[in-house]
Amino acid sequence: MQKFALLFSVVALAGSITIACAQQRQGGKPAPAAISSDIPDEAPPVFVPDLPREMTFAGERVPLEYSEVREALEREMTVTMFMHSRTLRTLRMTTRYFPVIEPILKKYGIPADFKYLCMAESGLDPNTVSPAGAAGLWQLMSSAAKDHGVETGSNVDLRFHVEIATEAACKYLRKAYQRYGSWTMAAASYNAGLAGVSKRIGIQGVDSYYDLFLPEETMRYVYRILSCKLLVENPQQYGFRLRKRDYLPAFENYRKITVSGQNIDWSALAARHGTNYKMLRILNPWIRSYEYANKAGTTYTVLIPTEGFRENGK
Repeated sequence: MQKFALLFSVVALAGSITIACAQQRQGGKPAPAAISSDIPDEAPPVFVPDLPREMTFAGERVPLEYSEVREALEREMTVTMFMHSRTLRTLRMTTRYFPVIEPILKKYGIPADFKYLCMAESGLDPNTVSPAGAAGLWQLMSSAAKDHGVETGSNVDLRFHVEIATEAACKYLRKAYQRYGSWTMAAASYNAGLAGVSKRIGIQGVDSYYDLFLPEETMRYVYRILSCKLLVENPQQYGFRLRKRDYLPAFENYRKITVSGQNIDWSALAARHGTNYKMLRILNPWIRSYEYANKAGTTYTVLIPTEGFRENGK
């Protein structure tokens, strides 16, 4: 008898859900149960973000007057805002890595807004590796890294070197801008590749990112970058309340040494310089193993923590 009662309750519930869904589908209007004039005080702050009236990326105007542009940006803003733990961590990392990235962007003539591309790519985690094998802050694929003279390998992988990877990304972006004459298109090509973007420009006969139909990931890509820009510039407006002390400091208490010999034992090297392998990896994420044969005798610059590094986190 109890089983029958339970079955009847489940069927009744399913029927009510079906009716509610049917009501919602009629004329594209939400079901009455989905509409509320009052929001209880205990409701979590889940909301559709307000967009600015005007916005630019790398000095290029974002056409927010177009409905599909607004909807696409709202979508990415919502995704970025409500990945709370990841986004909060990324916002805290901006003060650690933006001061390193920005001077290199300036050196290569790349607009400062491209630091948000880096943010969107990796969450500003220099140890990030994608399922496809892209690595580091700028998520460089091995082939792209080699094209720009960046060493990759299982023992030493300079895609994880913040400065070197940033320079490689800048070289690519400068080349892409020379091809398209648009920084927004250069950003899109960072995701889809030069060949992929150029092919679609040729077929569709348009040269604006906002007019071009691209693969789904690339269609969302620039808006993801824009969402990062809005959040960094206005964190509290979008629900992130960070105090000054919450932002992580840039690394500064270290000294540089050069290493060029063969058969490098990284743990022994760390010990000789008064530190340990863990600290060495934190400051040098491009070191990917305990030992390195270094048969080519390449010279590497290694950062060694100095007094106060562990205590102050910088």
